[in-house]
Amino acid sequence: MQILLANAKIMNTAAAIRKARGGDCAPWTEPQFQAVANQLAVEMAACDVDTLERELDCSRKLAAENWQRYQDFFTAEKLSAILAYNGQAYKHLKAATLSDDALRFGQQHLWITCFLYGLLRPMDAIVPYRMEHTVHLPSTDGHPINQYWRDRLTDVLIDSVKADDGVLLHLSTEEYEHLFDWTRVCREVRVVHPLFYVRQSDGGLKMQAVWAKACRGAMVRFVLQNQITTPDELCAFTHEGFEFDPRLGEPDFPHFVRE
Repeated sequence: MQILLANAKIMNTAAAIRKARGGDCAPWTEPQFQAVANQLAVEMAACDVDTLERELDCSRKLAAENWQRYQDFFTAEKLSAILAYNGQAYKHLKAATLSDDALRFGQQHLWITCFLYGLLRPMDAIVPYRMEHTVHLPSTDGHPINQYWRDRLTDVLIDSVKADDGVLLHLSTEEYEHLFDWTRVCREVRVVHPLFYVRQSDGGLKMQAVWAKACRGAMVRFVLQNQITTPDELCAFTHEGFEFDPRLGEPDFPHFVRE
């Protein structure tokens, strides 16, 4: 079973990772699409702060910070991808406390979706950056960057799933589906997409974004720690009151509910 998890906009510093890992934050591998990321980074570094503010749809302060990141792209200290991100999912993934065995399992089964590096294995070497799906650069030939990646990533993802057991555990988000020909992915492999709901006072179910992100990260941790290889084993997952409800959903859309 291969797993998809989205990257995060918030990133850790090397110092924070060293502190959390007892001095160990060294990556193991080079990203498969490092050469592509290098070219995109060069083009981002050529943009001024005004352009980055517009393209990244962020504050001027963040645009200036990321202008500097792209200036330093080739000299910045490299971090392991799974340790570098610090968004809501990653706070619950708690990668800094994973064992080496769990990280090795993740290296074979987990893909992190990303608009700069395309697809990352957890221990791939990356540097701090910010990239949005709507960014247009000379290399993208007038298209947003998610479309630019589609032809490069679709076969890689499908082939990796087929080389495993034909099952893709989708814990990324809809935004990142656009990195792929998602219709092809769903046609050629089995996609299992867990859904996380909070029970409301009126008995209805509501998906809350913060909880959904937290559960996606926690489920990745559960899979890596226990070396889960089949969708049926996901039924044992629990987190912060969320439990599998066999009365809801269907095999490819298992529902986890917090009462």
